[in-house]
Amino acid sequence: MVWIDTHCHLDNPLLSTNIDSVLKESLDHGVEVLVIPAVNRKSLDDVIKIAQQYPQCLFALGYHPLFIDNYKEGDLDILSNYLNEHDAVAVGEIGLDFFTRRDNLVDQENLFVDQLKLAKSFDLPVIVHARGAIDRILKHLRSIKIKGGIIHAFNGSFQQAYQLIELNFKLGFGGAMTYQRATHLRKLAAQLPIESIVLETDAPDMPPAWLQNDVYNQPKELSKIGQFLCELRGLEPLKLAEIIRGNVIKALPKLVKLYT
Repeated sequence: MVWIDTHCHLDNPLLSTNIDSVLKESLDHGVEVLVIPAVNRKSLDDVIKIAQQYPQCLFALGYHPLFIDNYKEGDLDILSNYLNEHDAVAVGEIGLDFFTRRDNLVDQENLFVDQLKLAKSFDLPVIVHARGAIDRILKHLRSIKIKGGIIHAFNGSFQQAYQLIELNFKLGFGGAMTYQRATHLRKLAAQLPIESIVLETDAPDMPPAWLQNDVYNQPKELSKIGQFLCELRGLEPLKLAEIIRGNVIKALPKLVKLYT
């Protein structure tokens, strides 16, 4: 059984300082492919370096909205050059976060739009952070036609979900749905078309319910997250893993090279 973690911050020091053991444990749990999205200028180099050292790791390149205070003039040109020189599977992690901050909405949207235009010019999908901002995300995705991608940590409405699916996006689900209080997330995961779902850990963040508060998340937990989704959907693990793999390849087509 092969699980794919579509969103894991292996460059975070909590994981990178023990990366050999982290990746060995993930492999032992059937998590054989990991996508590492960059979040700022420094992490462009970090995620590329990890992927060069570990063939099961692939990377996306982009600037996260929560790091916008570190964004400098010229950084977009740097990102464009990196996308031209390196084989990223997507532009990401990009997007909007209207939950954490609302004092810089214009700057967030300008950066998001600029990166969508880059994705379009390089014919790449995107990995989108959309916290508290799905309607604004939809507005820009309708305006700038790209090939699709993944909405990370989806927690919107069914209506928003189907609108994103129509735009060729898959929806990322992870440890947040494992909490008993997460009734809406569980309903989404159980009832949305299975062809629209991909799995992620967001490690070392977004720990599942079975981890204690002082234990950080790891990509190995994706196998148990997958088992949880199996129970929600009434599917056998092998069947679900096969479906999810196909979904990920549709969202991030460059992953097909791992299976040919």
